Amino acid sequence: MTIDRLVLAFAGVVVLVSVGLGLWASPWWFALTVFVGANLLQSAFTGFCPLAIVLKRLGVKAGPAFG
Repeated sequence: MTIDRLVLAFAGVVVLVSVGLGLWASPWWFALTVFVGANLLQSAFTGFCPLAIVLKRLGVKAGPAFG
């Protein structure tokens, strides 16, 4: 699995978990959903993603987006 797919999978899991927590625990968890969405949007334009940097240092194979 490439860095690109791992970043997307991680973002998807965090969004789903934070929406669930926002519905059942506290609406403040929706802030995490907003943060993940904003980070995905800015990384689409800048190519900067902190998770991609960590995964690259761990030796995960690079993909076309985060090479």
